[in-house]
Amino acid sequence: MNDVLEDTKPDSYRVTADELRQFIERYERLEQEKKDIAEQQKEVMAEAKARGYDTKVMRKVVALRKRDKDDIAEEEAVLEMYKEALGMS
Repeated sequence: MNDVLEDTKPDSYRVTADELRQFIERYERLEQEKKDIAEQQKEVMAEAKARGYDTKVMRKVVALRKRDKDDIAEEEAVLEMYKEALGMS
């Protein structure tokens, strides 16, 4: 029956069970790898925390390192301006 359905569809829409299974299994493997990496990241932060580091600040540093330096400088300048306007500096 599956062969009959495949023959009535244009080539671009044909789906084979093997190919579909391969895509799904690849995706599932990647999901597992992602989960494993997240667990390793938690372990790194737990180790850092045990050594006395502030992991909340470490996460902010990691996020900052991903950003453009000019964007960071602009945001910090605006933050300082706002703090001064509110008498927080």
